[in-house]
Amino acid sequence: MAPAAGVANVVLIGYRGSGKTSVGRAIATRLGWDFIDTDEMIEAEAGRSVREIFEADGETGFRKLEAAAIERVASGRHQVISVGGGAVLAAENRRHLRAAGRCVWLTAPAAVLHARMGADPLNASLRPALTSEGGLEEVIHVLAAREPLYHELADCIIDTESRTIDELAELVLNELGIPRSGGATQ
Repeated sequence: MAPAAGVANVVLIGYRGSGKTSVGRAIATRLGWDFIDTDEMIEAEAGRSVREIFEADGETGFRKLEAAAIERVASGRHQVISVGGGAVLAAENRRHLRAAGRCVWLTAPAAVLHARMGADPLNASLRPALTSEGGLEEVIHVLAAREPLYHELADCIIDTESRTIDELAELVLNELGIPRSGGATQ
């Protein structure tokens, strides 16, 4: 299948809880493309959750695995790629993601992201705390530090607060001007 409208890949960036995995799967279905979640890829290859990797190898160990995963997937085509919220921290990751395709920043207010994470029963067991603050204060602090990097990388910014997964998938495709070539009906 030829790339849609000249787009090699769609890359979803944003904070944990922004909808990258759910929206990414919906977009991939619509396009008939592969869906890759780099955190899921890392967990499958390591045989451990992101939280377990952080606990055993520290953030540095996890970020090395993340960088290698991003470098591998960035060379592929016809993929919807969801990266972990902190993937944008490394300049090399940003370079690979920019080269991989069109980057979409999925956003929501910190309170919404915190509530979504709290509603996910697996979040606490599979994902590490990122600061000693925890809770909403952690989301506010970490999000503020990452926002300039998300903004730098984003080809478009989509607010996910009051939209369904299907609405968001359609909005991303419309914003990027990508015609649907397979999968679910429009």
